[in-house]
Amino acid sequence: MRRPVQTLLLALTGVGLLHAALFTDTYLRYVKAGLHPVLIASGVVLLLLGLASAVIGDGRQEEQGGDHGDEHDKAHGRDNEHGHDNEHGHDNEHGHDNEHGHDHGGHDHSGAPRIAWLLFLPALSLLFYAPPALGAYTAARSNARPVAVQKGFAPLPATSPLPLTLTDFTRRVQQDRSRAIKDRIVQLTGFVTPAEDGTGWYLTRIIFTCCAADSQTVKVRVYGTEAPPANTWLAVTGTWQPRGALGTKTAQAALDARDTRPIAQPVNAYTDDLPLTPS
Repeated sequence: MRRPVQTLLLALTGVGLLHAALFTDTYLRYVKAGLHPVLIASGVVLLLLGLASAVIGDGRQEEQGGDHGDEHDKAHGRDNEHGHDNEHGHDNEHGHDNEHGHDHGGHDHSGAPRIAWLLFLPALSLLFYAPPALGAYTAARSNARPVAVQKGFAPLPATSPLPLTLTDFTRRVQQDRSRAIKDRIVQLTGFVTPAEDGTGWYLTRIIFTCCAADSQTVKVRVYGTEAPPANTWLAVTGTWQPRGALGTKTAQAALDARDTRPIAQPVNAYTDDLPLTPS
């Protein structure tokens, strides 16, 4: 891959990052919101590197062109002065050099493998094609996120239905020995992931710790209603489905659904936030 192409790749990647971070929300499909400033800075640096490479490359070409012209003039001046061109056969000597592939112009004809051109695909995708967000396919094949241990729990508010994140609901079901969640009507939001055995489904959230590469999944099994289409975003209202001993690790994070309502996918879909819409 020659220098002009390398320069174009740097600049194109920088422009793609800036486009994704400044003019769209697609960057949230790759990294968490807190890395937004870092992503912008990376795009600026890549764009500046591309521009600097272009300027330096043009300067070198002009300099090499001037040097080669001076050397060429001096060589011909010496040959004409001493009259050695035909007498000593210097032309044949130069021909010998060309025969063996010597490069007298200082040009580098080496290049990267052709597969390096594939590096343009990610850069172009940032500008023209945003890959789909992670969803049910990823969630069904990833491990569940371990829920951190919480020693004490504050009293639950009297709101009904009670809005909870999937993580908070799981923690209450498996760790709150006061069993405050029992018989409480709660509201959870997430997207639909079909169960592995083909029966039933999960309300799911995918959470970024840093970026898509380290994403983790939190799921709540839903009973009492047929599985909606995969990746449908829902607000689900219901009560804990008694499976296992409430307040212990044997309790399943499961909901007996009373109502399901479609909602719009949130802009930042890779967090475990409270329900997005009022009941």
